[in-house]
Amino acid sequence: MFHLIHSQLTGKTKFAMQNILVTGGCGFIGSEFIRQQLALDDGSTIINLDKLTYAGNLENLVNVADHPRYVFHRGDIADRECVETLMNRYAIEAVVNFAAESHVDRSLLDSAPFVKTNVVGTQVLLDAARTADVSRFLQVSTDEVYGSLGATGYFVEETPLAPNSPYSASKAAADMLVRSYHHSFGFPAIITRCSNNYGPYQFPEKLLPLFISNLLADIAVPIYGTGLNVRDWIHVSDHCRGIDAALRHGTPGEVYLFGGRTEKTNIEITHLLLKLLTKPESLMRHVVDRLGHDNRYAVDCSKSERELGWRPRVTFEQGLLETIQWYRENQSWMASVKSGDYLEYYSRQYQSAKPVTH
Repeated sequence: MFHLIHSQLTGKTKFAMQNILVTGGCGFIGSEFIRQQLALDDGSTIINLDKLTYAGNLENLVNVADHPRYVFHRGDIADRECVETLMNRYAIEAVVNFAAESHVDRSLLDSAPFVKTNVVGTQVLLDAARTADVSRFLQVSTDEVYGSLGATGYFVEETPLAPNSPYSASKAAADMLVRSYHHSFGFPAIITRCSNNYGPYQFPEKLLPLFISNLLADIAVPIYGTGLNVRDWIHVSDHCRGIDAALRHGTPGEVYLFGGRTEKTNIEITHLLLKLLTKPESLMRHVVDRLGHDNRYAVDCSKSERELGWRPRVTFEQGLLETIQWYRENQSWMASVKSGDYLEYYSRQYQSAKPVTH
């Protein structure tokens, strides 16, 4: 059963769930969410559906693999029979959809997997969840659906969608499907969008783990263009606390933004990492800029703070030091994921890229 609990302390209505389907739970953000949920003493069971693509790693959840409230199933969210079977078998009450192809660079090389997973997969999940009469469906999205900001201003929930990459276009399309199901059917869907995540277990195609792992091995780091593109950074633990708050306290049909209020240019991040790792600037390598590279992302998360009682807790300085230390102590994990498909992709994306000449 899906229970309503009214807190005398906060005055908010909270939803307590027994069976939650988490898709893409073996990925970076999904695995953090699962670890947080299993640490709660609320009796909920987490059913993790993951296709185990290159970025899905069972090692991310090895410490909870035997937890009595955790179940793993390998499968594709675009596989209707698989999704419907899990919905029925476990009497799913809530769905949190992390499953996505999520790297902009890969979407520029081939957008087909992004359309299949991010758009078609979301549609399959929505149909199955609606048939199963779930009480909550939370779509985990990205601030990239809003496009690019100028030097000032912030994304808010109502900012018009203007995606600039095949990846962000596929996420925007999925968000529009979720929105349409709420409007057309009264489906209890919520959308969350966040800024750049960082923390442990992040696949090394993303900037921070890529740069940290390269610098630890004295390998040059590839900086797109001038490196002046700006991103807002949020620790993955803060993001997942936000998702939980939206799932349990959020209003169906609403969008909630999460950010760390920490804007940094890519070149600032690079210099900071060189300093913290005591590495020379000779390891900086400028390469030709990414196609359609968005200039700046920044989110105003006032609504989430006001309506969900959420706030980021991890400062960027603290989080970055802890993230570096995690990668230092888990180089075997890094070595296991930086192989095969990853090496082929890295070679194609960076080692053959033309250096920028000034």
